Amino acid sequence: MNIHTATPEEWTLARRKLLAKELELTLDLDALREERRNLPWVRVEKDYVFEGPDGSCSLADLFGDRSQLAVYHFMLAPGSDHICGGCAFTVDHVDAARQHFEQADLAFAAVSRAPASRIEDVKKRMGWTFNWVSSGDSDFNYDFKVSFTDEDLAGGEATYNFGKTSMTRAHDMFGVSVFARDDIGAIFHTYSTYHRGTELLMGAFNWLDLVPKGRNEDGVMSWVRLHDQY
Repeated sequence: MNIHTATPEEWTLARRKLLAKELELTLDLDALREERRNLPWVRVEKDYVFEGPDGSCSLADLFGDRSQLAVYHFMLAPGSDHICGGCAFTVDHVDAARQHFEQADLAFAAVSRAPASRIEDVKKRMGWTFNWVSSGDSDFNYDFKVSFTDEDLAGGEATYNFGKTSMTRAHDMFGVSVFARDDIGAIFHTYSTYHRGTELLMGAFNWLDLVPKGRNEDGVMSWVRLHDQY
């Protein structure tokens, strides 16, 4: 960490210069958010079926009585004991946030390919209360580009983050997909983001980005653990 000292007057001048850049970036981000909201919608034609603690449910069921749904694609693979630390870090923020965004007509669900029983075990361990269901052997994860077949991986045809990639050799990756429901109940896919696009959901990073040491990493997310392992 480089330390530069200054008088209060010098600090204020430097801070004002940075503020001008922050304000410019804020306006750019406002424009980007508007463009994101104005993306075209794609109707979801398949009847996806998930498994939760209370049995089978549909994509429509995940909305509850709301017209918008955010899905976090959590990397929890069938037959694996591994819990993705980055995914856990992200969804650690959800229960606190959703008590607010649910009042603004947004539902939330996490989706993984692991069996519902495995999901419930992880939820209990981590103390999470948000809705989390299994997509099982359905097409859901594959259609929304977070799961890949053996053939995709072997042939270098895995498509992740909107392009073919050698980034992953894993069968499951992470991301966020957003859905909306119209007045007659039709469901549409409105947005997805992957890889670093999910950082906007990691509130702890936003706090760390304010301080001199920043994210204090020795490699990406090097200190991040499951919260019961700190």
